[in-house]
Amino acid sequence: MGTKNKGDATPAFAALRRAGVDVIAHSYEHDPGSASYGLEAAAALGVAAGRVFKTLVVDLDGELCVAVVPVEHSLDLKAAASALGGKRAQLADPAAAQRATGYVLGGISPFGQRKALRTVVDETVQEWPTVFVSGGRRGLEAEVSPADLVRLTRAVTAPIAR
Repeated sequence: MGTKNKGDATPAFAALRRAGVDVIAHSYEHDPGSASYGLEAAAALGVAAGRVFKTLVVDLDGELCVAVVPVEHSLDLKAAASALGGKRAQLADPAAAQRATGYVLGGISPFGQRKALRTVVDETVQEWPTVFVSGGRRGLEAEVSPADLVRLTRAVTAPIAR
């Protein structure tokens, strides 16, 4: 089990602990003026942007799903739709994404969501020994193994970043 910080009391960290996952919490001071939550996290933590993944909620033919991609890339919506077996994907309405996950934008974690949403993770996740995803609030990242990320979210992996 990784370090336990007072600041990691989120549904994401509760879910990771319940699953017995080795996780390390990383906190940093979030700048409200930052243009990109993910790139801000990579810079603040001093790690390669390809190793920090953002969690995006997409509307796939009327079903909310999750796509997890490196912060330095954007999501290829067609590829995500195909990987999840759908026809058309678009970014979900922000209010719907927040309601479904229980998290605020910029703090949506792939773990501990209100309702488990079908998930696809970009295949580059396998290139790293560990990756960073939102820990459930802005300024908090969870460092986990790619295998744990995929297993706990029951994700498929596919080339969904561009």
